[in-house]
Amino acid sequence: MTVAPPPVSAVVRPRAFAVASLLGLAVAGCMPSLGDMTASVATATGGLLSSGPQREPTSVQLFIASTRRDDRQPAADGGVHHSLVQITVPPNHSPGSVETPVYGKANPGRHFILAAARNLTPDRFSAEIATHLSGRVGPDRDVLLHVHGFNNSLEEVRFRLAQIVADARFGGVPVLFAWPSQTNLFSYVSDKERATASRDALQSLMQELAAVPGVGRVHVLAHSMGAWLAMEGLRESAIAGHPDLDGKLGEVMLAAPDIDLGVFRQQMARLQGRARVSVLVSRGDRALGLSSRLAGDRPRVGALDPAKPGDKAELERLGVKVYDISAFSGGFVGHAVYANAPEVIRNIGARLATPRPGEAPAMAQIDATAEGAADASSQPPVPEQQVAR
Repeated sequence: MTVAPPPVSAVVRPRAFAVASLLGLAVAGCMPSLGDMTASVATATGGLLSSGPQREPTSVQLFIASTRRDDRQPAADGGVHHSLVQITVPPNHSPGSVETPVYGKANPGRHFILAAARNLTPDRFSAEIATHLSGRVGPDRDVLLHVHGFNNSLEEVRFRLAQIVADARFGGVPVLFAWPSQTNLFSYVSDKERATASRDALQSLMQELAAVPGVGRVHVLAHSMGAWLAMEGLRESAIAGHPDLDGKLGEVMLAAPDIDLGVFRQQMARLQGRARVSVLVSRGDRALGLSSRLAGDRPRVGALDPAKPGDKAELERLGVKVYDISAFSGGFVGHAVYANAPEVIRNIGARLATPRPGEAPAMAQIDATAEGAADASSQPPVPEQQVAR
């Protein structure tokens, strides 16, 4: 750094570069009365990946705990709003995609649709989840808690979780934690502050889910900035004396985590080795590269490269399982590979369905599959533009 003021060009060029990078990031973002489910989603979506024609959309029911007042603003009372929604997945859904209309009205035969929704009181929220879990066995008793990332609208994150549930064939109960992202590309700093303000609500939700009668495990799948928020929620639970949610914490899967490496070390230390944390990384993630530059070139966990000895040693010290999904990356930004690539999302589903600790993790096949993915002409990269606008 020099004492003399920099020339105008030295100031303009970095800003121009940042604006251009942000415009590129816009392509992906980080990247809206119900009866009880009578069959697991794994059964209901049995034909989604088949070649045969489907006549009717498939329904996915999502529980939502939201600190949003509407699509962008925080809840005025600072509290959490609860709801149960039904999303329909189109009959010929393509795994890895979220089909929405480019213009005009959505068609349930071709697009994701918000079919129904109703608000719930906090007590009714837990009771409804318990009702949905009643009578289930094995992994179908599990809850999948999804925490979305930066620059996502409420509609996008609802559809995204429905897509994940369908493509992963998750048979348990999905729960979305929706924090008030402004859905504005230039609101990264303000979104981080809003995520910070939602930490207590998320920590409380984790404890509530772990206490639901009949629940098996509470899995956490978090993306980008949402991965930082999820780890903060788990850190607060650990400080409160519940590092493994009283034995109910299942898989903690962090996709492209936008977390400072030093912060992640502290978060992991608080969990005291009581959580099974997996990190999905991709070398071509331009969004995390930009995030690192905005943070003064501090490394982000999701951008670490396990092929580099230094990064590999750091990841081993952290005690996390790392899955390199770089070979599946498609599109310019490459930030939502975990949900866009059919191979990856299917293996996430397999990971969630694995038996209790002590058994070999099914998701290990991701590493083997990734080695040959680049040469598999029958499996072209899934273009990220299909799911984020």
